[in-house]
Amino acid sequence: MKILIIRLSSLGDIVLSTPIPRLIKKKFPTSEIHFITKKDFCSVYNYNINVDKVIEFNDNLFEVTSKLKNENYDLVIDLHNNLRSNFIKLMLGKPFHTYRKQFIKRWLLTNLKVPIKINHITNSYINSLSNLKINDDGEGLDFYIDETSFNKVKSLPGINNDFTVLIVGAKHFTKRLPIKKLIELCDKINGPIVLVGGKNEIESGKELESFFNYSKSPEVLSKLNKNTKIYNYCGKLSIPESASILKLSKIVYSHDTGFMHIAAALNKNVVSIFGSTHPDLGFYPYRTSFSIIQNNNLDCRPCTKIGLSSCPVGHFKCMMDIKFD
Repeated sequence: MKILIIRLSSLGDIVLSTPIPRLIKKKFPTSEIHFITKKDFCSVYNYNINVDKVIEFNDNLFEVTSKLKNENYDLVIDLHNNLRSNFIKLMLGKPFHTYRKQFIKRWLLTNLKVPIKINHITNSYINSLSNLKINDDGEGLDFYIDETSFNKVKSLPGINNDFTVLIVGAKHFTKRLPIKKLIELCDKINGPIVLVGGKNEIESGKELESFFNYSKSPEVLSKLNKNTKIYNYCGKLSIPESASILKLSKIVYSHDTGFMHIAAALNKNVVSIFGSTHPDLGFYPYRTSFSIIQNNNLDCRPCTKIGLSSCPVGHFKCMMDIKFD
């Protein structure tokens, strides 16, 4: 049996989909599994032992569907369920199973603040396989790291047996701590901290590095806990290299973002920081040890399921008033 799995974006959702090929392989050991996703996220599956081929989606639907037709799939698993994935299914004309979004439940929680039970998205992905008589194996997420990436980061400054990782960024503004709160968190951690982030976090990484490593102000120094040391790798590493750092760390602090789920896949102890979103939406760390930092004293959150470019009520208290006890 030849099977195509579709999940085009984003990083977190793709990591959260990783039990699917494993479960299919367990049910159909001789199956050939292909996974299609955007170029930026192919590395999540490049070394996955349960995926035989990773196909890069270049935003040209007609070109990619033409190539996919030549593969002659027996079955399509759609874990995205949007216009593009539905177009691919239509053009391939093969039997398919589709992930059911919990859109109404998430709308009720974010817009009307109705307390409602929402399945973790990974469980929803797994439920899309129920007609194939495939059930959860309880083994959580997968993330396979290549040896080259792992060996590269082992020799980097700050990578030892006793460091904390801080995932600096997140795609949307309302999911990110302001720099003032990041400084407060780093001081609270009070030890060696390795910063992980993409190109958008380069400036924040430099600011944290400068504040803790090079500040000479007696007034500033007198208020600090003294032991924070920053090792800044924002914008300097690939996804597998950043994942290697997470694997070697003792604990990971992360916003509600893709690397939080990579940390969960690596079975790390995760401290998740939620602002405008909420763990009840079904995106909390999956099957790993974790704790949540969030402001529970607001009637306005969650205001979104994915994050926003600005606070819709203007005060941003979900992050500004957060406590690091």
